[in-house]
Amino acid sequence: MENHNVTEFVFTGLWGNKQIDLLLFFLFLLCYLIVLMGNFIILFTIIYSHLIQQPMYYFLCHLSLMDLCYTSTVVPRLIRDLAAARKNISYNNCMTQLFTAHLLAGVEIFILVSMAVDRYVAIVKPLHYVVIMNRPRCNMMIVVAWVVGFWHSVALLLVVLSLPFCGPNQIDHYLCDVKPLLKLVCKDIHVVNILMIANSGVVVVVVFPVLLVSYIIILYNLRTHSSAGQRKALSTCSSHIMVVVLFFIPCIYIYILPAGSENKDKEISVLYTVIAPMLNPLIYTLRNVEMKITMRKVWAKIAHSELK
Repeated sequence: MENHNVTEFVFTGLWGNKQIDLLLFFLFLLCYLIVLMGNFIILFTIIYSHLIQQPMYYFLCHLSLMDLCYTSTVVPRLIRDLAAARKNISYNNCMTQLFTAHLLAGVEIFILVSMAVDRYVAIVKPLHYVVIMNRPRCNMMIVVAWVVGFWHSVALLLVVLSLPFCGPNQIDHYLCDVKPLLKLVCKDIHVVNILMIANSGVVVVVVFPVLLVSYIIILYNLRTHSSAGQRKALSTCSSHIMVVVLFFIPCIYIYILPAGSENKDKEISVLYTVIAPMLNPLIYTLRNVEMKITMRKVWAKIAHSELK
């Protein structure tokens, strides 16, 4: 590993306007509270009901947990920095945030893939669903998601740790991500850019079309189902598609372009660091009849037990 002289980095933040920063402070604080409340409600409802036995909700439980952890890696520091005079972060904490954010995002991507596989089997091969999507196989898919996410983030971290940071330390962003960090490296980064695009960009660019094709096949196969079955499947699949689009489109825009490109990376990254995790619980609860019924039953049971 090459030596670096930089011991801390300073974020420029989103806009650098005090009035806008104050407004964003309250807006993102509200968003973070919605993320916490929405995902805790989903986790609690699924864990303490029969839904935990169903693969779709088992994966949704893990997705909610990833959203909670991922936003907690990024948003609290963003909120703090919006109110701080100096938005600094130590080199070690920066590398930790980089590793953790990419680990959790990587796991989330492959949990979304697992959810697509679940819906594909449920609709295209319904007679074999119970056999194919058994709990050991679901657990294996979660483990694979963690393994792939871990290796993705380790590879990214090892490359960044090997780079020399010997000059400017101002990150034109609100979090430690690979592209804004590469702009501060004091050597030619042409090869590193290719490696970064291969690591992050290719993952999202390959996985996104695969997910879209799987949902197109699912929707095509719905023709043979009853109208009631079609409505239920469409409600579930449309929720998944909305979540996938909200997460992948901004990621593709950011990670497929090389560092140094004049684009709106930090503004667009708000979509998948704050907005998508906030909307996910709303999408999965408001558009899911079974989830809403179960939530009412669980909370009614809690209220009844408290009255005793």
